[in-house]
Amino acid sequence: MDERKTFAACSAILLVVMAVLAVAPVERETWLMENAVVALFLAALWGTRRWFRFSAGSYALITLFLVLHEIGAHYTYSLVPYDAWARQLAGFSIDELLGWQRNQYDRVLHFLYGVLLVLPLRQLCRDGVGLRGAWAGFFAFSLILASSMIYELIEWGAAVAFGDGSDAFLGTQGDPWDAQKDMALALLGGLIALTLAAPLRALRARRH
Repeated sequence: MDERKTFAACSAILLVVMAVLAVAPVERETWLMENAVVALFLAALWGTRRWFRFSAGSYALITLFLVLHEIGAHYTYSLVPYDAWARQLAGFSIDELLGWQRNQYDRVLHFLYGVLLVLPLRQLCRDGVGLRGAWAGFFAFSLILASSMIYELIEWGAAVAFGDGSDAFLGTQGDPWDAQKDMALALLGGLIALTLAAPLRALRARRH
């Protein structure tokens, strides 16, 4: 499947998921705030699709992350019942197995933000901007860090603007270091993805 067809298929999948999860979310206000970010991201992808197209693999990674984000938006991140799903499907508790004392869905998604999006960003830096070699990876990694910081600032702005009504959107669950931990996990995820991808790129280059 070429990039154009993959983009159309991924867009259709994401729109269906968004429509389904728009039905009776746990908190409509939180769902709207979470999806405002997604709407801006999709508008950017559609608006620039004639100038730049990601690879099929990159579109798949982006779509996977956004689908997982939509699940968080539907339930609110701190209430996603992943542990109950694990008990029903596999018969064990993820929280008990890993010793988690809080709902960790938000932390997992921040980590996956780095893992799943740093390679598409690397492709953007390489093919869209013209950076080569390690510079493409460095700037992609920097974009992960910068966007993570900007998102935490958006959350802070929501807290100031909406007061207690933004608690579900913030998802801190009482942790005063939540923002710093979220950014650190995105950093770690991006670093791991770039490190694992480097030898694969080198092997592919040698084959060519």
